[in-house]
Amino acid sequence: MKDKIIKNIKELLPYILILLAIILVRTFVATPIKVNGNSMYETLNGKEFMILNKLGKIDRYDIVVVDNDDEELIKRVYGMPGEKIEIENNNIYINDKKIEDKYAYGNTSSMETITLKDDEYFVLGDNRVVSLDSRIIGPVKEKNIKGTTNFIIYPFSRFGSLEK
Repeated sequence: MKDKIIKNIKELLPYILILLAIILVRTFVATPIKVNGNSMYETLNGKEFMILNKLGKIDRYDIVVVDNDDEELIKRVYGMPGEKIEIENNNIYINDKKIEDKYAYGNTSSMETITLKDDEYFVLGDNRVVSLDSRIIGPVKEKNIKGTTNFIIYPFSRFGSLEK
């Protein structure tokens, strides 16, 4: 009886290890996410499935998933920790220098100047007219960024990496 149990455990062990590896990868490395809404239009249309990378550093213009209360927001990083951000007359200034905003769809409403803390990022949706982003919710703490994403897995017609 004991030998039969050990034999069964040995037969199941590879499947248990595979399942454990999948759980660990999804929890700590990468997981699929679904894009909801149109705040990232024209880059994303709100129906894509993407891979969320939970490792690595966050760079300017990365697309990130932000944990905002009970919802996940997909936004683009503009301001990095310690930077001063100002939006005036549809122009974005970082540390008093105007940047070229090639991702904007629609006008970017003006806002007061803010300086980000060492653990904060300033994020915007590409579709500025409808986006719930740092202009409304304020800077995003690094701990609330779940990871970066730039790889579409569905629809298959858009399969692949997005360019930065």
